[in-house]
Amino acid sequence: MTEILDGLRLSRLADDDLELLLLVRHFELKLLELYGRGELGGTTHTCLGQEYVPVALRPLLGPADHVFSNHRGHGHYLARFRDPHGLLAEIMGRQGAVCGGVGGSQHIHRDRYLSTGVQGESMPVAAGVALHLKRAEPGALACVHIGDGTWGEGAVYEALNLAALWRLPLLVVVENNGIAQSTPTASQMAGTVAGRAAAFGIPHLRVVSTDVNEIRLTLEEEVARVREAGPLVVEFVTHRLGPHSKGDDVRPADAVRAARDNDWYGRYAHHHPEQFHRIDGAVRAEVQAVADEVAARPLSRWEAPCG
Repeated sequence: MTEILDGLRLSRLADDDLELLLLVRHFELKLLELYGRGELGGTTHTCLGQEYVPVALRPLLGPADHVFSNHRGHGHYLARFRDPHGLLAEIMGRQGAVCGGVGGSQHIHRDRYLSTGVQGESMPVAAGVALHLKRAEPGALACVHIGDGTWGEGAVYEALNLAALWRLPLLVVVENNGIAQSTPTASQMAGTVAGRAAAFGIPHLRVVSTDVNEIRLTLEEEVARVREAGPLVVEFVTHRLGPHSKGDDVRPADAVRAARDNDWYGRYAHHHPEQFHRIDGAVRAEVQAVADEVAARPLSRWEAPCG
């Protein structure tokens, strides 16, 4: 098992990376605000606190790669497409929605991107796509995002078995935030993610750092190896800053405090204040403008399949 540990100081990011991080952060905060005002229906699961994961991976994944997301996938989508208008329109059911407004927050298909709210569903699909890529498009890979709670699904192990057996180009990104909805990981998962990957002979990399530059530098070579040599499990030890969905946070106060203490947002603002505040204000205004514009659109109409 290899680890990327967290340093005391976050390195300075390129403006483009920081803009994307802040876009995801303020997009998610805006969703919770809209739900709180009764302007959105259904449900949503934000990735507050975990935004750095897809941002770090973004340049390591090319247009030929497939990305399989999960219920907490807005950051994955925004890192892939930088399309807050289309995503918010989808969630609000307005014209210009990515999937005509019928997919909502969790179920989105666009090009080689697919998200689903069903735990573990994407693992066997991603393995099948990885098999196709190995045969028809060598050099491309399938990246699938799962959480710690997904390791209770049998489909995960069937997919890992085939990925290892056939040396499939499958990148499994585990966003381990320590809690499966309302159940702490220690109460629902025996052993470790590393141990389960090892059972199939699959390499495992554990990432504790929230430093985008550090993570990306280490993962670059590892992701390149997946394209040629077979699967990899990358486990991000992360923190869910917000509730499970839009308002059902049952964690004790010390757990919420620990998540806030480990949040990249305040740490980066402290380490690089001039750059942070300059870009943070601009992105806040951008997200507000997106919300105002999308809310003024007519309701979406189902006319053709998404993607």
